[in-house]
Amino acid sequence: MKFELLRQFAKDNKIELDDHQIEQIERFADILIEKNKVMNLTAITDPDQIEIKHMIDSLEGVPIIKELTGKDFSLLDIGCGAGFPGIPLKIAFPENRFVLLDSLNKRINFVNDAAREIGLNNITGIAIRAEDFKERGKFDICTSRAVAGINVLLEYSMPFLKVGGYCLLYKSGEYAEELKSAANAIKILGGEFQCSYDIELPVNEGRRSLIVIKKIAETSDKYPRRAGKPSKSPL
Repeated sequence: MKFELLRQFAKDNKIELDDHQIEQIERFADILIEKNKVMNLTAITDPDQIEIKHMIDSLEGVPIIKELTGKDFSLLDIGCGAGFPGIPLKIAFPENRFVLLDSLNKRINFVNDAAREIGLNNITGIAIRAEDFKERGKFDICTSRAVAGINVLLEYSMPFLKVGGYCLLYKSGEYAEELKSAANAIKILGGEFQCSYDIELPVNEGRRSLIVIKKIAETSDKYPRRAGKPSKSPL
């Protein structure tokens, strides 16, 4: 398939993607559609919708990551599902270390197989809950497009950032009240609200907000709490 909207989106947002990188994104979409016929990976199956709601949506983080970190960074994607936003971001940043986490083996098997098939290096998918992940304080950026409250996502994310690193949370719709209710969690986990970006998806496909939380202090070893606790009893 040919993603002309994505090409225009990249051009308009000064995202440097060469023909090979565009082809990798298109090939990833083909693999996703084919695999989804035998395995439930995504409810979005129309190629045009995949282009906008998975690929373009994921790539909205590229200019923000560049602004926050420059070129030298490592990235952890928590709750990556079928590889979003992690794989499209990895295609945009081929030299950087990426680790993608999801609790389901079938999703991580797909992510690792797809990454190999499209020729990505220095990317690892791990089937594990965030509460059980051990690489504390190792990453510069932590992304999440998972469906959970900001306070829950931060408990999953902040322990694994270096001080000075950033959580980049992909949220849809209105988030002001959710962010307000997460103020205590941000403080407890050693964070500080930095900024947010409100973005319109192409062809009136809705709004996306990207929220940036900076880690300004070490996170207590108490967090994340044991499996299931962050979602059942949010900070």
